[in-house]
Amino acid sequence: MAKTNKLKLSPFDASDYLDSEEVIAEYLTAALEDPDPDAFLVAMQDVAKARGIANVAATAGLGRESLYKALKPGAQPRFDTVRRLLEALGVKLDVAALH
Repeated sequence: MAKTNKLKLSPFDASDYLDSEEVIAEYLTAALEDPDPDAFLVAMQDVAKARGIANVAATAGLGRESLYKALKPGAQPRFDTVRRLLEALGVKLDVAALH
């Protein structure tokens, strides 16, 4: 009988690699470039997880449940909520010309 080697893979979790403001900014910028608006919400959720959901929620002046609701796919958080979350994550949103 042939012996088979089974490779065990762990699911990828972006929050394991989001360890600096620079990396977080690059990750969120890439998510903003995706035409799917849920990509940005998922990316913000990954960053919040990396920074600690409870800590991010408190810093942004939100409850944990409110944070989860604001970042779930399909949610349409208010701009003020997004701005406060970005500030709590240590990054800011910049606008640039397309050309």
